[in-house]
Amino acid sequence: MAGVGSGRQLPPMLLEDAVALVTGAGHRLGRAIALGLARAGADVVVHYGRSREAAEGTADDIRRLGREALTLPADLREPDEIAELFRQTRDRLPRLDILVNSAATFARAPFDEIPVDDWDASLEVNVRAPFLCTRLAARLMRDTAADRVDADGRPAAGSVVNIGDMSGIVAWRGYVQHGVSKAALLHFTRLSARELAPGVRVNAVVPGPILPPAGEELSGEAWRRKGERVPLGRVGDPSHVAASVVYLCENDYVTGDTLFVDGGEHLLAGGGRDGG
Repeated sequence: MAGVGSGRQLPPMLLEDAVALVTGAGHRLGRAIALGLARAGADVVVHYGRSREAAEGTADDIRRLGREALTLPADLREPDEIAELFRQTRDRLPRLDILVNSAATFARAPFDEIPVDDWDASLEVNVRAPFLCTRLAARLMRDTAADRVDADGRPAAGSVVNIGDMSGIVAWRGYVQHGVSKAALLHFTRLSARELAPGVRVNAVVPGPILPPAGEELSGEAWRRKGERVPLGRVGDPSHVAASVVYLCENDYVTGDTLFVDGGEHLLAGGGRDGG
């Protein structure tokens, strides 16, 4: 409403020349997020685990958008490799403004048959790795905060966005270890938002039916029917998630929030799906 508040005007391109690191940026949602941040004006560190060729493809597309891109590997199950990822980021780039914890495992098994190694891997990649990445990113963001200022001339807060999952909200059968890890990630989002404020903001995005699980066709009838069951009556697109990440990075008065990008799926009992 006119006349309400301070009249502060936000610049149209808050992410111009920002530096972002996106984990798992070689494919699927991570790729879409990396490209979305590049379109918003950011240079991007494209992290990958084993998908080097896909990561280089993402980096090439970022460069075609007129932004800088750097590909860096790390096994997110290994704390030493995570530390090396951020050491190289610090050594090769002027600063870090944004971290998106997108990489994740997606293991499925009957309750009585969950291997201990799968349980541990889910927690290592989906919870411990975002914790370690966020801690290291926050240090870099604080060290270089003075290099960027917000609309009021203050050092700009860093931004961390965690990519959650509906299985962390509702009880999907067959995804126990995955659901537990994603529920932990969402609570970690709230805890770290409070711990790191005001210098670093932390938020989460929970996608709904955006991409089908492995082995299911994007244009298939089963996937289309899943979309019909959510209130908006259709499946989404990775660009919806990317736009939401950009919004959370740009809006400097949002922290500790979880943004559902799911066509209203979270409004349904059981989340509308029972896994996948």
